Amino acid sequence: MGSVSPTLSIAIIGGGIAGLSLGAALLKKQHIDVHIYESVPAHKDVGAGLALHRNAIKAMALLGPKVHQAYLDKAIDITSDDADEEMATEVILAQGPHAGKKVAELGRAKGRKSVSRADLLAGLLELIPSNKISFGKKLASITPPSSEQDQVSFKFEDGSEAKADCLLGADGIHSVVRVFLLGEDDPTCRPKNHDQWQIYRTLVSTEEAKQHIDERFTRTVPILLGPRGHINCIPLNKGTRLSAGVAVRGAADTEPEGPEKSSASSDKKLDPSLYQDYTSEARAIVELVAKDTSASWSVGDHDHAHSFVKGRIAMLGDAAHASLPFAGQGAAQALEDAAVLDNLFGRVRQTAQIEHALNAYDAVRRPRSQAVVDMARKFGRVYSFSERTIHEDPEKMKDFFRTAGHFTNDFDLMKQNEAAVAKMEGSVRGRSAGGSNANGGE
Repeated sequence: MGSVSPTLSIAIIGGGIAGLSLGAALLKKQHIDVHIYESVPAHKDVGAGLALHRNAIKAMALLGPKVHQAYLDKAIDITSDDADEEMATEVILAQGPHAGKKVAELGRAKGRKSVSRADLLAGLLELIPSNKISFGKKLASITPPSSEQDQVSFKFEDGSEAKADCLLGADGIHSVVRVFLLGEDDPTCRPKNHDQWQIYRTLVSTEEAKQHIDERFTRTVPILLGPRGHINCIPLNKGTRLSAGVAVRGAADTEPEGPEKSSASSDKKLDPSLYQDYTSEARAIVELVAKDTSASWSVGDHDHAHSFVKGRIAMLGDAAHASLPFAGQGAAQALEDAAVLDNLFGRVRQTAQIEHALNAYDAVRRPRSQAVVDMARKFGRVYSFSERTIHEDPEKMKDFFRTAGHFTNDFDLMKQNEAAVAKMEGSVRGRSAGGSNANGGE
């Protein structure tokens, strides 16, 4: 099984939600030495905001009370002061003969809150000692270990180098680790924007927003649907600011950028005159967004990778399965990844067990997370009235969203963790009995 070491070193590439939440959990384990490498010098205030669904909240609880509390400390209550009341994102038709009809309540959970990505990152960063994270470290290359006794070597663009027993890539949708794992020629190694989605977005103070739109949309998370774009609002920064956006299918003419590269498409304009047949509430939000679209970007996602793992190197979060934002599951799936990996590494004591743990992670997390990528694509098409004729029948829409919500929101994360551990332990036993390596003889 390889030599026993007093500590196992884990390098996490990427200090976003996936990397910081996993790092914060692993730091509690005395047998693990973890270090996070983030490419940017400091996090920017980007991203449209998060209204985490129940599975995300459960995943944070599995990662530990400090991770969960970091979210609670930075978030804002949605609508209610009652922590025991279940809240949800209301999905409402904004155009057509059924305009004004509610067709879904997504992400229903007790004490549900919204939070800006920057605020959540700041809260998670407070859990990471300064000597356990390095900023301004953009990954340049990876050299896998040549033997069980060797470590993974990796270099950064600034010329510095590092080593670890295990490397985990949480480096986002444009992941360097993903390209290494899949290969430059793999058509799934880089993000796509198959439906040419463009997010027109603005950030304004809540007081400014109240002068233009229905006040209730400054403290809730509505999604208003129509064929020329669906509209979304998220309160941020303890209710002092509002993110409002219009997502338009077919409007992007650039490659996926992600919010961290927003403003690259800021010259693209949103024309409110195209929304005259939308409800008055929806038109008001469109007009607000059209005043300043400098925070706009073209979104993307990943086609399915054949694996998230190669030896002692793996990817998680957006690096592994970036999805369109329309199902509200990007951060949730990253947190599920982190919960599974944290649970598995709690049982890893030898370097040779790392591959077994990562293979178990891949077996459990890849099918579910990739199903969510597909679901988010379908959400977008349903939102834009592009998924056959489902928008003509509100009851069919309700059934669709109810089924999808059950798949994501009501998932048993404890069983997912248990399944991963069972796969790992079975693999370890199989190796001990058969003498094959962790990759089944590769």
